[in-house]
Amino acid sequence: MSEQSSQAGASRRQIAVVGPEEADERELQLARGVGRLLAVGGAVVVTGGLGGVMHGACEGAHLGEGLTLGLLPGTDRRTANPFVDVAVATGLGQGRNLLVVQTADAVVAIGRSPGTLSEIALAVRLGKPVVLLASYSPEDLLPGCVPAGSPKEAADQALRLAAVGV
Repeated sequence: MSEQSSQAGASRRQIAVVGPEEADERELQLARGVGRLLAVGGAVVVTGGLGGVMHGACEGAHLGEGLTLGLLPGTDRRTANPFVDVAVATGLGQGRNLLVVQTADAVVAIGRSPGTLSEIALAVRLGKPVVLLASYSPEDLLPGCVPAGSPKEAADQALRLAAVGV
């Protein structure tokens, strides 16, 4: 790898998309839209690598010809959804949620689940911006969470916040 391509990879924004593994059809559609728009915007889409919102975001990123990173809870990379380009088997169980948000420059949360809530809390604790789409009310959470009304608004905000490091 050349020094130039290495620097380009290091500067590429990484946006995590988090949400329930047991997602409903609306959440899946939102995740696909966000993943596609993030990919078109040049970001690497980071997820927990499994089903539900994670699967939808990775599928959307592929539609946008983007790159996906899946940080899996178990020890078998083969458990990743078929749209994960780079699968990392962490063996950390739910502890991998910390890796998902630490890796990201910003987080988009879609839907509600205990795992989603833990990722939002970890991101806020780490000072990462969080965009909420069909998720928790920002008034119920800590500072650093901003609402979005559509996949486009969520992706645009996440890309902007990641770029400025807010």
